Amino acid sequence: MLSALLLAAGRSSRMGTQKLLLPFAGHTVIEQLVQEILRSRIDHLWVVTGHDEARIHQVLKDRPVSYVHNPDPARGMLSSVRCGIGAMPGTCKACMVVLGDQPSLTCVLIDILIKAFEATPKGLLVPCYEGRRGHPLLLSACYFEEIHHQFDHVGLRGLLQAHPDDLCEYPVASDQVLSDMDYPNDYLREINRL
Repeated sequence: MLSALLLAAGRSSRMGTQKLLLPFAGHTVIEQLVQEILRSRIDHLWVVTGHDEARIHQVLKDRPVSYVHNPDPARGMLSSVRCGIGAMPGTCKACMVVLGDQPSLTCVLIDILIKAFEATPKGLLVPCYEGRRGHPLLLSACYFEEIHHQFDHVGLRGLLQAHPDDLCEYPVASDQVLSDMDYPNDYLREINRL
């Protein structure tokens, strides 16, 4: 079973408003992303919420997703990843970690990354565009326990650094793997992509 973990717990303080609920492609940023993940070969989607949890639940209420609450999202992205993988069943063999603010991510690219992950003997896969690492990251369940107990100050970057021999840097043709939204100008850039 291959699960996706959508990180949606942040406050969006740099954006000045909850960025996941901004309008995008006829609905909201998070709805767009969830729609693409559900259209992909991912077996199950887990959404990690924190700030604005009720509002996110409301916009996703008709989607077949599971929710995990991060009680302390101020501790950063790794805390959300830990909450998410801690909730996944033992049947989960691998996980795709997806940032909640990548609305340009498509089901086509997700499936390309899944196929590449299945084809490599490596337990970690990160997409790269023109030599730069991006998201989403795919990781084998064999790393779940390590993630729970290590990398407090460096996050998942520390996991990649700790296991260079088990890492596949997979080149992709689109810069969408580098495009997240922190500031209003980033949001405008993503709207213009449409």
